[in-house]
Amino acid sequence: MTASSRSTDRPAVEARLALRLAGSLNVTTGSLPPEVNERLRFAREQALARARDARRVAAAGAHSTVGMSASGALLLGSYRPWLQRAAAFLPLLLLLAGLMLIQQWQLREQVLAAADIDSLLLADALPPTAYSDPGFAEFLRSDPQP
Repeated sequence: MTASSRSTDRPAVEARLALRLAGSLNVTTGSLPPEVNERLRFAREQALARARDARRVAAAGAHSTVGMSASGALLLGSYRPWLQRAAAFLPLLLLLAGLMLIQQWQLREQVLAAADIDSLLLADALPPTAYSDPGFAEFLRSDPQP
């Protein structure tokens, strides 16, 4: 058997196998409950619709435009896998950038709050050492006398 005869026999063999499988499945469907038969019918319709769509896509791919770029490279339609990969990582990059911006904003807010407290302490009439004195802490805890 030559290679060309094998390639022409293959579709015929596949068709015979498909007919045998379909026949054996049709014999056993008579003993199944009606809801199972309905689910099988629905699954067959979906499979046929997908097969039709796949054939349309394959036919459209065969008729796609072929052109040459300015550098002389062959372009097949608008297929750009690198662009799809880059687009897949774009949300991740945006998320990381957002998290970094939030971290920087929180750090800036902490520094500004600490600077406000320091400026109030330095502008107060009491010296900063008074706040560390244990007697002063006790004075602040006690009730003011009328």
